[in-house]
Amino acid sequence: MREAAFAKQNKDKWLTFENVLRNNAPISPDELSALYIEITDHLSYAQTFYPNSNTVRYLNGLSVLAHQKIYKTKRESRTRFITFYTKEFPAFFAQYHKQLLVAFLFFLLFSIIGAYSAATDGDFVRLIMGDAYVNMTLDNIEKGDPMAVYKEAEQMDMFLGITINNIKVSLYAFMLGVFLSVGTLFIVMRNAIMLGSFQYFFYDHGLLWESARTIWIHGTIEISVIIIASCAGLVLGNSILFPGTYTRLQSFTRGAKDGLKILLSTVPFFIIAGFLEGFVTRHTEMPDWLAILIIGSSLFGILYYYVLYPIQLKRKNERQLRELQEAA
Repeated sequence: MREAAFAKQNKDKWLTFENVLRNNAPISPDELSALYIEITDHLSYAQTFYPNSNTVRYLNGLSVLAHQKIYKTKRESRTRFITFYTKEFPAFFAQYHKQLLVAFLFFLLFSIIGAYSAATDGDFVRLIMGDAYVNMTLDNIEKGDPMAVYKEAEQMDMFLGITINNIKVSLYAFMLGVFLSVGTLFIVMRNAIMLGSFQYFFYDHGLLWESARTIWIHGTIEISVIIIASCAGLVLGNSILFPGTYTRLQSFTRGAKDGLKILLSTVPFFIIAGFLEGFVTRHTEMPDWLAILIIGSSLFGILYYYVLYPIQLKRKNERQLRELQEAA
């Protein structure tokens, strides 16, 4: 990219940042820090491709001014952990909704493929789930308690085991993104096919509703967060495939940091999913309205936190940015 095009592409952002710094415009230390990181990334890019240029001199002066302001004003709050989840992450995640949509559609596609494969091949479920699991479930169905598998383990052991396993799956979905996103999509495909064939298995035995109302008590959050962790993997993989104006190494570093933030956001939800599976799902005698309430609340919570709330914050930030630009 030519220097003029690079400057034109980022000019508004630089001027807005300069206005914030020189006029003490209202901005949180964390937001200022995020802007500073982006400016230093631009400076590094300019130093590589336009050494000794006016762009390098301007960005260097801007980064020095920002550094002074950050380390003069920034204080680590005792509520930093809380603000990450309530403000910082949702505002940050809005830029990755496209990757989230891709992960969701890919999961949906292979869930349908899994169900179709189970419907057309009687041995497919055994291939995916294993003979031992299928035989155990068939025995439970004959005994009149098809969901008995969720009652066998001790509650705390099940909670810890499921939570740790789900976190491992999310880590794999993220880390395998380093293989140009293909590894992440493989994890999505495997879990989606398993889910689709598993649900068809119960449908084929006339137990679709009973299985759904039980499994999705914990599965709503569990599956949703696997998709979100896969989004993190796509962010990592795409940073290698599509570096944009950055060097591939710079882009990879940014993608790894952003993907790790997305992954970190899922940990509380996996703990909630593990708690539900260990302590709540086993109560198959609960009324339908209660199961639906838990499932509906879980779905709304995920959609609000990862989709609706980030959009609200993005629109708010864009409005504030326009006001700053008009004031500049």
